[in-house]
Parts: sequence; structure tokens; C-alpha cells
Amino acid sequence: METPSDENNKIREPFLSSSPSKGGFRTLPFILATEAFERVATLGLSPNMIVYLRREFGMETAKAANVIFFWSAATNFTPIIGAFIADSYMGKYRMIGFGSVLCFLGMILLWSTAIIPQARPYCDQFNTTCEAPTTPQLLLLYCSLGLISIGAGGIRSSCMAFGADQLDKRNNPENTKTLQSFFGWYYATVTFSALIAVTLIVYVQDNLGWGMGFGIPVMLMFGSAISFFLASSFYIKLKAKTSLLTGLAQVLVASFRNRHIELPSHATNEVYHIRKGSMLQVPSEKLRFLNKACVIKDPQEDLTSNGDASNPWNLCTVDQVEDLKALIRVMPLCSAGIMMSVNVYQGSFMVIQAGTMDRHVTPNFEIPAGSFSMFMMISIVVWIPFYDRIALPLASKIKGKSVRLGLKQRMGIGLLCSCASMVASAIVEYTRRKIAIEEGLSDEPPAVVHMSALWILPFYILGGLAEAFNGIGQIEFCYSELPKTMSTIAANIYGFGTFISNLVASFITSMVNNVTKRGGESWISSNMNKGHYDYYYCLLAGLSMLNFIYFLSCCKAYGPCHGDNKNQAEKSKKGDYESIDDS
Repeated sequence: METPSDENNKIREPFLSSSPSKGGFRTLPFILATEAFERVATLGLSPNMIVYLRREFGMETAKAANVIFFWSAATNFTPIIGAFIADSYMGKYRMIGFGSVLCFLGMILLWSTAIIPQARPYCDQFNTTCEAPTTPQLLLLYCSLGLISIGAGGIRSSCMAFGADQLDKRNNPENTKTLQSFFGWYYATVTFSALIAVTLIVYVQDNLGWGMGFGIPVMLMFGSAISFFLASSFYIKLKAKTSLLTGLAQVLVASFRNRHIELPSHATNEVYHIRKGSMLQVPSEKLRFLNKACVIKDPQEDLTSNGDASNPWNLCTVDQVEDLKALIRVMPLCSAGIMMSVNVYQGSFMVIQAGTMDRHVTPNFEIPAGSFSMFMMISIVVWIPFYDRIALPLASKIKGKSVRLGLKQRMGIGLLCSCASMVASAIVEYTRRKIAIEEGLSDEPPAVVHMSALWILPFYILGGLAEAFNGIGQIEFCYSELPKTMSTIAANIYGFGTFISNLVASFITSMVNNVTKRGGESWISSNMNKGHYDYYYCLLAGLSMLNFIYFLSCCKAYGPCHGDNKNQAEKSKKGDYESIDDS
């Protein structure tokens, strides 16, 4: 996904730039509406999807969870591919339009599985038994989920950057403030849309059926596409250019092609290819094998008359090489966040668990099982301003000096919160299962036990804190540690980690299911009262603790964060400053 800082070298289409009527604030309602409708539509399908697959397609819990893991993985990965294609070929406007159409078609197909009896297997809801789905039925289901993922990726990869294009006036002294305001409204829109999705849409699915519950997202997605195309004539549309990802790939290819050459013993700027105006004259000594990508072997053959590389896949600039090195350096620390996301995605099992517990808040109102994820979002929304406006000022007042947590400390605290969420889940599930057995409900998995579903809130609250500390900390870490030219990649590293975490979660679920069912009932059996989800959560808690140890070793190897050092230097100029050293 592009950011405004990446647009310096882009060329505006003449017929667009010549008209003062293009862009501006009047286009934002259409762009924000596009994003809002898409988020409500797609996120409204996720919470109850495991229930739908089990009840209407007769899938075992482990298989249904794996389908959701792969679907979520695809939804998190497609924005990265979409950003690359939008940057290099299609442009953001076409990418959003293309994504809107595909997402709409995917939702129509998914809706058809709910309203057309022949599109899903026959299920006896009274006996909770289903026929096995046929190949065409599964193909229709998987095609619908695939189209939704591709379409959502096209919209999410470009919507925020496209909105920023409409406001990015670099000759305007208020440009930065304007963009910050837009980004604030964008994230507020996304958060509010997510809350609507996990409350109202889930409520409709639970109380009015799947036909209505899937039909509303179809209408919302249609509204998303219409709202975007309505303002088509008013948008500023920028031409695509070569993506930064292409430049990084060129370094890998060039270093491999030049693997047999010898690196010069004394580095000089005459040996290496330097970008015009760059401050970097020679590459660093770390990861030296990549330096071969920018070595000039024969100036007559490698360079054109104006000093550019004749073949960028054989010769790269020092800047390109150092950009790739910076990316490689941050990856180990960022990879520690994968396990946190694995824990967050156990929410699919929490939906089933909540469905077997008393969800009444008042005698006449109960929270839908799929809506409990809203507590994770609420904890994030509440904690961020509390931490920034109350916790830190209060700590600074007590200490008499400015106090803050370093980037790596925040990431580490998030990992510990994630581990604690799994411990809490194991305790709650152990208690719930014990009560179910004592009440004679071992063979009645849908039966509700006499235990409040509010006991599962620690999982969502601690998971929200984990996201607030580790997720946001990781994004800030990438922005501060990577060069400004890599802000596009910095914005997508977290999304790529989420994609990997879904694959890891699917692998762990499959392994646990296949290994534990050899001795009888699987830990993650479709009958939660006979399974041992508490053991499964304990396993995840143990893996999370091992991951935290891995994170500590990565912190030690990485050394101090540039962002922390910069902030410390700036504040030390103003007076006394106290920071908790996390290096």
C-alpha cells in the first residue's frame, strides 16, 4: 500500500492535474464509504463463519477452523499483492474498482449457499447431522471465499493511499495537518465499521437466519462499489510506477548473478553504483554478499550514457542494497509477533465456547456468541488513549521526569499479554468443561452450561492489549527502523506477519487434531465437552512463552532501536529524561 511520501516521483495525468476541480475533501465521503461498507460486509461474515460451516456444511471443528485460517490468511496476503500490482501496473483507482466488483461477486456466491438448498448439503438440525458436501458445493463455497479475499485485498491495498492522493498538496503549508486528519478519520471509520460488523451483522445472522445475515453484506458491498464509482469524475488518479518491491527483488537477482565476482578490498564510490543525489557512497559491511549487486564490473557495459544501470537486474544502486539489508534486519524481531496473532485467531473456537455458556447480560438480552470479539476492539480503543493521556503523564508526574516505554519493551509486553490470554482461556475452558460433565452434558455439545460467558472476556481484553502493545509497537518499530523510502513496505510487514500467522495456526490445529485423536477423542473435537480445548490452550501458552524467549534473544542481537535513540536525544535537549532501557 502506498503512502503520500512515495508519490514524489509520480506523474499526474495532464487532463487531471490541469483541472482544479479534481480531488479535495468532497471525494473523501465516497472513499471512506467504500472502505466502511467493505469492512462491515467482510468482517460481518467472519465471526460466525465457523458456526455456518459446522451447521450448514457439516464440517468438523478442526476442518472448519482450517478453512477460516486459510481464508483469513488469503485476506491478509492479497493486500500486499494488490499494493504491488497497483504500484506497478494498474494504479490505485482501477485496483479499488476491480476489488469492489470481485468482492461483490464473491458475496453473491456465498449468499447463494445460504438461500439455495441445492448449494449446500442437507442437514438435520434437530439431530445435528449433515450429509457430506459434494464437490460442486465445496467448489462454490471456496470460490466465494476466494473472490471475497481477492476483492477485499484490492480495496484495502489502495483505499487509504488513494484518499491521501486527493489531499496531498505539497505546496500547501497545511498539507501535513490535512493528511493526519484524513488518516485519523480513516482509522476511526475502520474501527467503527468493525464494531458494526461484529454486533449488528452477527445479531442478524443469529436471529434472522443466514439468508438475511449474508444478504445484508451483499447489499453493503453493492453500496460500496456504487459509492466509489459515483465520484469517479472527481478523483485525482495517479499513474502507476515501478514498485519498491521490484527494486528489492532486483538486488536478490543481481547478487545471485554476480555471486562469483570478488568484492573490492578497499571500498570506494568508484566501484559501486550510486544513485544520483544519494548520501550513501559505499555499502555497509553487514550481509556483504548482497554488496555484489551494486559492484560495477565494466562501466562501458554496465552503465548507460547518463549513468543509469543498463540492466537493473544485473546492477543495483547502493541504496537498493541497503534497503534490503534494513528489511532483513528487522524481520527476526517482527517474526516474534506471529505467535501473538496465532493466539488472537483462536477467537473462532471462542465463538463455539461462548455458544455453550450463559450469554445473558440482562434477563431479556444476551450477547450473540460471534459478537464477543467486540470486546477486543473496545479494549484497544480504550487502552490507547488511556496509555498516552493518563498512564504516561501520571508515571512522569510520580517520577518527576518524562517516562516512556521503548519500542521493544512494548512489543515484549504485548507478547506476555498474549501468553496470559491463553492461560486465562485454558482456566476458563477447564472450568466450563468440568461443569458440563457434572451437569451430565457430555453428549450434548450444544447445551448451555450454568456458567456466564463473561468469563471469556479476559481472552479478548488481554488479546486487545497484546494488539495495542505488540501490533502498534511493531508498526512503529518498522517505520522508525526502515528508511523513509520503504514506508510502503513498513506498512505491510505487519499484514504479511498476520498472513503467516494464519498458516501457522492452521498447521498447529491440524497437527494437534491428527496427533491427539489417535488416543480417542481429539483435543479439538467437535464436541467441546469430550475434547480438551484446555490442553490445546495450554499448548499455545507454552509455545507463546518459548516465543517470548526467542524475542528476547532477537532483542539482544538487534541492539538499540534507532527510534528510541532519536526520541531520547530529542527529549534530552529539553531537560531531564528517563527511559526504560530495552536494548
